[in-house]
Amino acid sequence: MATAAPLPGSLLTRAWLQRGWLAWLLWPLSVFYGGLVRLRKTMYSLGWLTTERLPVPVLVVGNVVAGGAGKTPVVMAMVQHLQARGIRVGVISRGYGRSSQACLEVLPGSAVEDVGDEPALIQRRTSAPVFVARRRAEAGRALLASYPQIQILVCDDGLQHLALQRDLEIGVFDDRGVGNGFLLPAGPLREPWPRPLDLLLHTGQQPAFAGFRASRSLASHALRADGSPVALADLVPGKPLLALAAIAQPEAFFAMLRAQGQPLAGTLALPDHHDFSQWAGNAEGAYTVLCTEKDAIKLWAKEPTALAVPLNFEPEPAFWAAFDRQLEQLLPF
Repeated sequence: MATAAPLPGSLLTRAWLQRGWLAWLLWPLSVFYGGLVRLRKTMYSLGWLTTERLPVPVLVVGNVVAGGAGKTPVVMAMVQHLQARGIRVGVISRGYGRSSQACLEVLPGSAVEDVGDEPALIQRRTSAPVFVARRRAEAGRALLASYPQIQILVCDDGLQHLALQRDLEIGVFDDRGVGNGFLLPAGPLREPWPRPLDLLLHTGQQPAFAGFRASRSLASHALRADGSPVALADLVPGKPLLALAAIAQPEAFFAMLRAQGQPLAGTLALPDHHDFSQWAGNAEGAYTVLCTEKDAIKLWAKEPTALAVPLNFEPEPAFWAAFDRQLEQLLPF
């Protein structure tokens, strides 16, 4: 199988990296968008729009830029860090791309189309209580009602969700930084930059500006649908490998596989949050399919032999030291 063609949105995402003709063409729209952002913030600050505080501290992990920067691995690492410290933690999320509008708990048997792929992955990886709702405060109330022992909530995304008050904000950036510095749609910024953040974490290899860093690498094993591991070195010899990814930056996944020495016969880059409803890409099992864990959450229903390659993600020790100092201000120990 040949390598897939670039995604349709790639022209716009490339335009977001520099102030070229397309960015300037869209710039008047970004000025209008920026005015709406400022108006909305003013309405919240004046109390014309209501904001809600939950009875436990809320940590928001999110992006200032559109297009994904590795937020979900940060959420999972943070939840696991809190769990290792003996802190009872829950996760709330909107559940981007899900078909249901209901406030739901994410359970091992939940339909991914109802709860969203990222919340399903977070629950699977961490076993923490996870609730989804369009309004994160509603998800938080429902979670605390079901799990009153929870001491702290991590909000998956939501830097711009001002209806929920927060105690700590963690901004996640990749190598793009803030791109061309323009607001949507002329650039990738969801809100004006710079803006205050309690912690700033870079998930890429070449950060565009100062902040804490994290290391990213693929595991040397993959996971079957039943959760059992299989070493990548033990894959069926001679059977071609098809790598697919429906994430914000699929080429990063393919590059990490190649860096491990995996001889990819083909790659398939799909839009972020692709649902695989029409999947028929491995007729008669011609390929060994390798995918990300987020994709596997949905793909296993259609392709049960697909193998999910976990991402090893670890923020630098200085980040955890700074995080723990912030945490001490929020929770009694």
